[in-house]
Amino acid sequence: MGFRLPAAIRRASFSSSQTSSKVSNVPKGYLAVYVGEEMKRFVVPLSYLNQPSFQDLLSQAEEVFGYDHPMGGLTIPCREDVFLHITSRFNGL
Repeated sequence: MGFRLPAAIRRASFSSSQTSSKVSNVPKGYLAVYVGEEMKRFVVPLSYLNQPSFQDLLSQAEEVFGYDHPMGGLTIPCREDVFLHITSRFNGL
């Protein structure tokens, strides 16, 4: 089951040594999040924060990680395909 990556989301690979430099590479108006077992990095628009389904993901992240996100961005505790499915509905934002 494949999902198209919403145009507003950018995905980037990283290594642990690149993590701190990646934080500074987030454009204004966007937020870096890490998703899935491989901790893939996505850069999403801040407008996603207003979406109830994204707020549910944030609540899950708070329950699992609290406010300690060692990746330098927000860590979302769900599978990558689930994240892409949820965010694909935000294309018009």
